[in-house]
Amino acid sequence: MWSDVTQRPAVHPIASPTESTARKASPVNGFLQIERLSKAYVPAKPVFADVSFTLDKGEFVCIIGHSGCGKTTILNVLAGLDTATSGHVFMDGREIVGPSLERGVVFQSHALMPWLTVRQNIAFAVKSRWPGWSGAQVQAHVEKFVALVGLTPALDKKPSQLSGGMKQRVGIARAFSIQPKMLLLDEPFGALDALTRGTIQDELMSIVRQTQQTVFMITHDVDEAILLADRILLMSNGNETSAGYRAGGIAEVVSNPLPRDRNRASLHHLEGYYPLRNHIVDFLVTRAKAH
Repeated sequence: MWSDVTQRPAVHPIASPTESTARKASPVNGFLQIERLSKAYVPAKPVFADVSFTLDKGEFVCIIGHSGCGKTTILNVLAGLDTATSGHVFMDGREIVGPSLERGVVFQSHALMPWLTVRQNIAFAVKSRWPGWSGAQVQAHVEKFVALVGLTPALDKKPSQLSGGMKQRVGIARAFSIQPKMLLLDEPFGALDALTRGTIQDELMSIVRQTQQTVFMITHDVDEAILLADRILLMSNGNETSAGYRAGGIAEVVSNPLPRDRNRASLHHLEGYYPLRNHIVDFLVTRAKAH
């Protein structure tokens, strides 16, 4: 129906984490390429195995699945904050081997420096990205991205003076301000109330449209995935079966058929919304364990 990729049934052997990483990207389309990624804390029971997918430039992809399936591990590998047991990740033709300002990350916790103002928190990131810029250039750049998230009146406030939603907006502005090639979002709205969450989701969609940003996002919220994503990766958990242990992985890739100019207020009125939502919920309820 919506699926364009299906889960491979076999679990492939885990390669040694010391294997050479001196590789070039395979001749596969995609700005971001993930090739047979695996992660195992216990060698015989990898959390996930043989995870392969691509992201095109300017594409917004969400990954959704139950706790423990390895979503955050995959995001951390993409961010260069963790390493896979085997497999490779390429962005723009180069292998990811560590953190980089080419990838902006927003976590559920805003991770702002409490002793700095909004302006100073974002300026710190901008100066790291462009150390040769003058003070005036930095301030103009900071103010531009603070305005994008609607926080100009709070420019000189410290995090303790901001609500949870405002802090997350600062985190988003900071990530966008370094103009990364890819934005990685780890449930950035998970701790917010429903009204604030909806407002920031709409703002995020607006900014992504303006900047044509490539985004990879983790979420547990089905409606959030349908609202934001061009494609939704459905991830299964590892599981003991009658045939032995099966690692988790990408069970299905769902293309979002809804108009891209959608918003939260009108989402449930769109033709195709309920069948799409039911398909994802059915996966989470009945098919989210590897078989």
